[in-house]
Amino acid sequence: MSLKRFRVNPKHFSFDDHDPEFTDGLKHNDVTGKLEEDIETMADLQERLYAERRHSVLIVLQARDAAGKDSTIKHVFSGLNPSGCDVFSYKSPNAHELDHGYLWRHFRDLPQRGHIGIFNRSYYEEVVAVRVHEEFLHAQRLPQELITNDIWDRRFAEINSFEQYLTQNGTRVVKVFLNVSKKEQRKRFLERIHDPRKHWKFSTSDLEERELWKEYDHAFEEMFVRTSTEHAPWYVVPADHKWYTRHVVAQIINSVLEDINPQFPPVTPQQVDAIEKARAALEKD
Repeated sequence: MSLKRFRVNPKHFSFDDHDPEFTDGLKHNDVTGKLEEDIETMADLQERLYAERRHSVLIVLQARDAAGKDSTIKHVFSGLNPSGCDVFSYKSPNAHELDHGYLWRHFRDLPQRGHIGIFNRSYYEEVVAVRVHEEFLHAQRLPQELITNDIWDRRFAEINSFEQYLTQNGTRVVKVFLNVSKKEQRKRFLERIHDPRKHWKFSTSDLEERELWKEYDHAFEEMFVRTSTEHAPWYVVPADHKWYTRHVVAQIINSVLEDINPQFPPVTPQQVDAIEKARAALEKD
């Protein structure tokens, strides 16, 4: 599979060019076995990443409501060792978090060397949801002189600098947007309403956000163009068919891990000698 088609071109982006229903002509059965293989490959690469402890990987997942972020995390990363994988789901910042800059809570949760960190939503809400809802910006208690017309330009620049800093310190940044259609979102909302076991997932605020679909379109489109960089590119993945979404996301993550190519630490002659002595002692026991 060529992942190029999903990678954002920083010169231009429009949702009109990205079909949420796209499956590249594949059927569900075509990729079932492939996903299992990809999960096994990912687990092997994670073990080497963890053992080497030089790099880390930060996976940023963004999407509209009901696009499948939680189920993607559950299915794609199911084979990873939990001791080397950390998932953080971000809601609206609380009072303590609002007493800090908007990147503070994300700095706090960055993956340590050898770990894979997953941000379910992220600091990108600060240039999307906060941009669509002006009241969120005023709730952040910024000095009034800093709330100017160029605040979004400043935030794009700050985020790019933040991700460059991460990259230059050994953290690979992988950004994935799950692109669900308005039609499919409606279907999934109705499933949540009709199934009592899924009522906890539904909120009336989801419908309020749905009414702002076009406003979010514009915010996302500019976000992609302004923040998809060579060191931290955006991938826009079709999300109307969850099985295809998982297939593509697994391919993206493995391509990054394979590019890092982590290796088990070399064993010194002294360690080899100690291992041989331990082997002999155990076999004799």
